[in-house]
Amino acid sequence: MTYDDILAARARLDGHAIRTPLLSAPQIDAIAGRRVLVKAECLQRTGSFKFRGAWNCISAMPTETRKRGVVAFSSGNHAQGVALSAAIHGIPAVIIMPSDAPATKIDATRDYGAEVILYDRFTEDRDAIGEALSTTRGLTLVRPFDDPQVIAGQGTCGLEIAEQAREIGVTEATMLVCCGGGGLSSGIALALEHAAPAMRVRPVEPENFDDFGRSLAVGEPRTNAPGNASVQDAILTPTPGNLTFPIGQRLFGPGLAVSDDEALRAVALAWRWFKIVLEPGGAAALAAALFHAPALDGDTVIVTASGGNIDAPMFQRALA
Repeated sequence: MTYDDILAARARLDGHAIRTPLLSAPQIDAIAGRRVLVKAECLQRTGSFKFRGAWNCISAMPTETRKRGVVAFSSGNHAQGVALSAAIHGIPAVIIMPSDAPATKIDATRDYGAEVILYDRFTEDRDAIGEALSTTRGLTLVRPFDDPQVIAGQGTCGLEIAEQAREIGVTEATMLVCCGGGGLSSGIALALEHAAPAMRVRPVEPENFDDFGRSLAVGEPRTNAPGNASVQDAILTPTPGNLTFPIGQRLFGPGLAVSDDEALRAVALAWRWFKIVLEPGGAAALAAALFHAPALDGDTVIVTASGGNIDAPMFQRALA
């Protein structure tokens, strides 16, 4: 992975991805006790940053490989990014999704034209299902985070953050990133290493799913205990990626973990003061900025609002 890979990804995404805004609100700053800038990737195509990595990965494939189609596994946001990218390229897409994924995400993935195969996340192995489909149908697996082209695509978000922050005079900040497997956080960290070296990424995960943070603390990958649940479904992964963890070891600060209640409160506050819709997992970084202020350094925090694909009942729960 190099900075040039991220620049190449930006060229592929030009004219296809949205340059999402960097938002601020004095009321949010007052709660956090410092300046908070919010990168609103919930306004990206398909409602999350995942379109960036999916588009870059599929676009970078050799033509004959791409024509045969792609397969992906995802709880929803990567699924939609791959489905739309495949539809625009005019190729087949098969998406393996957990049966308990939010109905909004399952329906949207189908609406983008993908074939959806549901599985039980507690009794079935999504990786094995994906590998089998890849073999039997000749499909190319587009991994949700542990792929160089996916990481490079997510890194374009970091390029935009550096540019937009510099435009308003910000060159030094703590960068809080919603983190599952680490594709977005590692891509942003690689971009900022060159484009804004005074900004340091800290991954934010759900409580009881803070495998990346715990892995960073001990210097080797750790796995989450089975059986836990969280409303932050977009960032639930069992362990850091083989590619993303070494990047995190080199470039990340300590991890942070937020509760479901904190994430839901952040959803409500984002709606109230920014007028944006976030899902709980996409609000984790904002929750850390708002409710874990003593654990942060500096006068400015930049957070990713990484996804907005939330079911109406969950959004109503957050607002209540």
